Amino acid sequence: MNRAVHRVEKQADPTVFVVDDDVSVRNALNSLIRSVGLRVEMFASAKDFLGRKMPDGPACLVLDVRLPGLSGLELQRELAAANSQLPIIFITAHGDIPMTVRAMKAGAIEFLSKPFRDQDLLDAIHQAIERHADTLALRAVAADLHRRYETLTAREREVMRLVIRGLPNKQIAEALGTSEVTVKIQRSQVMHKMRAESLPALVRMSEKLETTEPFDVPVPNAQDARRHRSAL
Repeated sequence: MNRAVHRVEKQADPTVFVVDDDVSVRNALNSLIRSVGLRVEMFASAKDFLGRKMPDGPACLVLDVRLPGLSGLELQRELAAANSQLPIIFITAHGDIPMTVRAMKAGAIEFLSKPFRDQDLLDAIHQAIERHADTLALRAVAADLHRRYETLTAREREVMRLVIRGLPNKQIAEALGTSEVTVKIQRSQVMHKMRAESLPALVRMSEKLETTEPFDVPVPNAQDARRHRSAL
């Protein structure tokens, strides 16, 4: 993931969640993770963890495969069904190849067999936190773009769709049945509201927007535009 992803707002300190039913393992992991300056929260079961509200900042989950009640793999499926992007690092004393493959295919960052090297776990945690930070940053950028897009009027959105296709003001005016001067004003408003410094920047913004309004609507030709104007 690109480390230069723009953070719209400063993210909160990262949190490492640990879910393991063995109290001695929890205590050991608590000391290890805190020793490198990371915040950690411990849980004895998947049910306890699911009752915890997720933080706003980056985080990751260190998860035992075998747990009382809901297993680690079942918790992974629950989180995926809830559209959670929380990275998961599995730890287990009873792993096998099919289990490992299943967990990794479902998006796990790492699958470590107990006993594992402390540094291997710490490396996986740092990788997971960095990935989640980038995911949150991308979400923040998308949310900010949506907020800007929502400030556009319906006509300004029409103008934007045609502008990003590279149409000059004259053709846009013909397509929309309005004057070139009006289009020029509306185009300026679009650039201002979207905070786009150039046409390429506006195109990139449109690619990131996930709106229900398609940006590839057909452009009416001049004859269609004349019929539209005569119908008004």
